[in-house]
Amino acid sequence: MRIGIIGAGMIGSTLAKLWVDADHEILISSRHPDKLQSLVDELGPRASTGTPADAATFGEAVLLTVPLKAVPALARELGPVLRGKVVLDTGNAYEQRDGDIAREASRNPRGSASWAAALLPGSKWVKAFNSVYYKTLASEAHRPNDPVGIPLASDSPEALDIASRLVRDAGFEPVVIGDLGRGKEFEPGTSVYNTGMSASGLRRAFGGRSAESREQRAES
Repeated sequence: MRIGIIGAGMIGSTLAKLWVDADHEILISSRHPDKLQSLVDELGPRASTGTPADAATFGEAVLLTVPLKAVPALARELGPVLRGKVVLDTGNAYEQRDGDIAREASRNPRGSASWAAALLPGSKWVKAFNSVYYKTLASEAHRPNDPVGIPLASDSPEALDIASRLVRDAGFEPVVIGDLGRGKEFEPGTSVYNTGMSASGLRRAFGGRSAESREQRAES
């Protein structure tokens, strides 16, 4: 799969390597793509660099991993390109970093991912990879026993399927929590945030509140 990565910070760079290792093609981007050439050289021939617009155009799926305060400007720039595409949103609202934008996003009753998704109507939004520290992603990928769980939330079943595949390819286990509004249940300040919890631990933490638990009860 072609994956566009908007944002070349720690999470974007870490996932770029994990997905390249899983034979995906990635284009990792920033406002200054020339500064990413050493990273791309390290990642090998399945990696390239470009602008955020290049990444949005390139990706069959797009990882958006930028500070929340950058989202409104990106939405104005990339909205038409991202329409219809699966967008994996790693964002969190940090008031110290994002200021008024964080306060505005936090007031959304369905959480910061729903706030961001509303700026890019027509995209298939998934809250993903926002709750696990990048060093945990780097060190615990493909752990053989009880893999690290990545909680996911989306209003799009198709997007959840694609996100789940990419989580597995990166070396983790997807845990589908529910619709996009449920993403606020694994944002900063919640009991599961930044714990590196295993998939089984996440399922216990969410109990009957996860989509998977409801499906399991329906089948029994």
